[in-house]
Amino acid sequence: MRVLGIDPGLRSTGWGVIEQANGRLAHVANGICRSGDGALAERLLSLHDQLCEIVTRHAPDAAAVEQTFVNRDGAGTLKLGQARGVAVLVPARAGMTVGEYAPNAVKKAVVGVGHADKRQIDHMVRLQFPGIEIAGPDAADALAIALCHAFHLAAGGRLAAALARAGA
Repeated sequence: MRVLGIDPGLRSTGWGVIEQANGRLAHVANGICRSGDGALAERLLSLHDQLCEIVTRHAPDAAAVEQTFVNRDGAGTLKLGQARGVAVLVPARAGMTVGEYAPNAVKKAVVGVGHADKRQIDHMVRLQFPGIEIAGPDAADALAIALCHAFHLAAGGRLAAALARAGA
């Protein structure tokens, strides 16, 4: 199963694709979508087109997006929310179920503490996938989101198998 993780942002949206097979995780690809300057609609369209190309190229089976937290300024939060809308729409339009995780839940799943900083996330992602090149902090966050979703999918699969064995 391939999992796409997306760390939404209007200027830069991180993405990471991992593969889970036989209980093992492997890095597939990661990067950053940059929307550039210009009108908001053009920037959102740019993010949409880039994410569509990533979905086409890497053919993920599942996707996860980080939930938005409230910034200090309302206008920034609204713009981030619009970029997040694009990040949820693209995989949903491709037929994937989209997991959504709070930033603290991702950090807890990958680092072990809910208030980890970006360096700790980067470090743990590199431990999980030794030798990979990470395109930047947003891509590291996206890989962490993909890992979090993969962990949840695996746990859900184990629960379903246990319930089936129990006849429930």
